[in-house]
Amino acid sequence: MVDVIVRERRLRWPIAAHIEAAIRGSTVRSIERRAKYILIRFDTGTLILHLGMSGSLRLVKFDTPPNTHDHWDIRVDSGWILRFHDPRRFGSLHWTESDPALHPLLERLAPEPLSDAFDPEYVYRATRKRSVAVKQFIMNSQQVVGVGNIYASEALFRARISPRRAARRLTREEAKALALAIKDVLAEAIKIGGTTLRDYVNADGAPGYFRQKLFVYERTGAACRVCRSPIKRIVQGQRSTYWCSTCQR
Repeated sequence: MVDVIVRERRLRWPIAAHIEAAIRGSTVRSIERRAKYILIRFDTGTLILHLGMSGSLRLVKFDTPPNTHDHWDIRVDSGWILRFHDPRRFGSLHWTESDPALHPLLERLAPEPLSDAFDPEYVYRATRKRSVAVKQFIMNSQQVVGVGNIYASEALFRARISPRRAARRLTREEAKALALAIKDVLAEAIKIGGTTLRDYVNADGAPGYFRQKLFVYERTGAACRVCRSPIKRIVQGQRSTYWCSTCQR
């Protein structure tokens, strides 16, 4: 059984005042993920939490005093605490007693990129009539979830598709190449712990090593690892995009 202690309610959205009472004495039944949300299912409902830009979860012993920016705890009767740390307070914590898939934060999310639902045919169908640039398309969580800026640039390079290309102009073969490239990039990154560019570490405190395999991201002016042309940088949707104009025509 668990107990919830909230020290700071002012996160990205205010934490509901009744959340402690709703969870107190409940039992955790499962822990799942949907896009960037973590779902902790209890016998009375579901916690939906998001780490935001700087949030992290750590397991600490029951008597470990909280530090600055440790905003809430889930305490279990085994003597451990799941503690949420978030200096920027962009994370969030929500409670629902209904199906979490119908929650406003989750109900419009697209297929998971590593699921069977995200296949070449889905990518081809979803890009029809979409004039937005393909880079912005694959970063839209209503089209595909979990493809951030780094992996979008890397997947487009592997698929040999220009990030400026209108999504609707992808051929079936290009849609297939992009779907497979997204799956491959994400699978490789997961295998070696993600991509540490600044302060990211995994659950064990170790950095991610996928940066060593990046072909274009944050390599402006460096020689392309395939054709030796200089890597270029443009801005799309207020985000940096890196690409090779020779390999990605």
